[in-house]
Amino acid sequence: MRKTLTRCALLLLGLLIAMSAGWGVLAILFTGPADALLRYSLASAFAVVALAALVALGSRRWRGRTLALALHLAQFAAVLLCWYRLEPSNERDWQADVALLPHATIDGDLVTLHNIRNFDYRSETDYTPAWYDKQFDLRKLRGVDLITSYWMGPAIAHVFLSFDFGDGDHLAMSIETRKEKGESYSTLKGFFRQYELYYVVADERDVIRLRTNYRRNPPENVYLYQLHAPIEQGRQLFLEYMQRINALQHQPEFYNSLTTNCTTAMWLNSRVNPQHPPFDWRIIASGYVPQFLYQHGLLDSAGLPFAEVRRRAQINARAQAADDAADFSRRIRMDAPAQPADRSDPAAADPATGKAQGTRAE
Repeated sequence: MRKTLTRCALLLLGLLIAMSAGWGVLAILFTGPADALLRYSLASAFAVVALAALVALGSRRWRGRTLALALHLAQFAAVLLCWYRLEPSNERDWQADVALLPHATIDGDLVTLHNIRNFDYRSETDYTPAWYDKQFDLRKLRGVDLITSYWMGPAIAHVFLSFDFGDGDHLAMSIETRKEKGESYSTLKGFFRQYELYYVVADERDVIRLRTNYRRNPPENVYLYQLHAPIEQGRQLFLEYMQRINALQHQPEFYNSLTTNCTTAMWLNSRVNPQHPPFDWRIIASGYVPQFLYQHGLLDSAGLPFAEVRRRAQINARAQAADDAADFSRRIRMDAPAQPADRSDPAAADPATGKAQGTRAE
């Protein structure tokens, strides 16, 4: 029994060493010195010490085993300390589409949003920047829509909200990474404090049309769902987004691919309402968020099965036909189910049946 317990303990310790070694090597490669040779040398040295610690686990010499483990623990602690000392910043050479930070001025029910994005796209990377300010009256809020965009299967989607103020006036808010010039998105890099968190506040003609009409490699399938909830909850959620946007202007934060992304941040914002949905594994597997909301009665389904709600929610064809029309928001909703006073959203494959019904997002 003692030998079995010892072997299990050594196996667990070996697993921890391997996991910490993988994290440490990646942390050095992504966040280490700018000099490539030095960075790769440090990562290699880290890997060698970790490997020595793994080999030492099989040794009968406790002194050598203890020394190897102590060296690995020390190097891991050093890398972890350097990683924690990384600071987010609003002062970098940003890409044009995230160059300006949105912020809000709140005066009772009147909210003035600054730096709303409304770019004129010719391709995903060729566009004319345009920003503007606009005042919104919370008393005119009619509902909230959920948009999901898929590009790599049913489990992963980029999810964001759009607030409907009536008369075709919609304001989209998408939680994304703030990338520097020459920088591209990597899910792996997103675990290592490589991107700042950014709230895109934009016209639907910008943020939706970019995905339906201009992204080609890979193409994206976009769905628009109407949320079903008391409108006062929509107002509270809008104000919570404003508070977060204003907070980021003064105190930037890092994006994280797992804990601080488009879906988890949206769920955290929803906690301002007492009836917010509970945490669920589908918050992480973001492509299934629409089914999750549907099952909790938070989507305007008109009594239809989810498969039919999802079919009606796809807007690629309508968005491509509308293109840069001034009434883009009205056109992408023309064939949608009738809207009640309040709304919500669904998307991707059905985890209840195990059958894939969706596609992809960011």
